[in-house]
Amino acid sequence: MLPSELQLTSQMTSLYNRLGVKEGNLASWQVQDAKARFSEFLDATIKKGPQVVTRRGVKTAVLVPIEEWERLQKAARPSLKDLLLAPEPRFDDIIGKRRVWRRRPVVEFE
Repeated sequence: MLPSELQLTSQMTSLYNRLGVKEGNLASWQVQDAKARFSEFLDATIKKGPQVVTRRGVKTAVLVPIEEWERLQKAARPSLKDLLLAPEPRFDDIIGKRRVWRRRPVVEFE
């Protein structure tokens, strides 16, 4: 897993915790059941919320409604406080790139 994926995962986990969504509240489907009954799987996601997919008993993926995904994406963006308190510098996110200025030639005085 890439560091950015780990960060996104930890941010989404902390957001789920703040929203009160517990792992025990999520329905679990085995991969073969989700494939065989995908329409039912999708309906359950829309009506009941996120659904966990497991492969050989290991949690592999989560299907979430699009509205919730968009809300989580918006909430996962780091705040200014998070950026300033981060262990690594992220000045490009705050300040952006500087423009290259063309300098005038130096005028020679007599």
